[in-house]
Amino acid sequence: MSTTLPPGAGDTAADDTAPGERRPQAGVGAVVFHRGRVLLVRRARAPNAGQWAIPGGRVAWGESLRAAAEREVLEETGVRIRAGEPVFAFDVIEGSGAHCTRHYVVVDLAAEYLGGEPRGGDDALEARWVGADELDALAVNSTTRRLLRERYDFG
Repeated sequence: MSTTLPPGAGDTAADDTAPGERRPQAGVGAVVFHRGRVLLVRRARAPNAGQWAIPGGRVAWGESLRAAAEREVLEETGVRIRAGEPVFAFDVIEGSGAHCTRHYVVVDLAAEYLGGEPRGGDDALEARWVGADELDALAVNSTTRRLLRERYDFG
């Protein structure tokens, strides 16, 4: 997930979290198809380091889901998109209860390809267009596989 955030990111001035209370972080992804292939990135860092997944990352304070998706995809892949409506949502939780070390609530949006050639950037080792017939040969994250199969009958 991206570490390059707009000014004010992480600002908690308007947060009503009680001292010592932790809350999930918001994440966003973008499902982008072009010429029958889907845009995937190979993650450089946790969660899911080394696995292929939908590009995306953290939503900055005051940033809309659409703006975050457009920024994250550009940072991770060099591809320009127009983000649309939500198509999938899920949690990423590592550990449990008091031992929870990471908790994201992620919303994936449908997106329209506008331009650019994929290349790995930010925290993506690689970025590329992937055909349905290539998914089984790649270490694709199980949540990404489920999204692509259930929502798009892809793969």
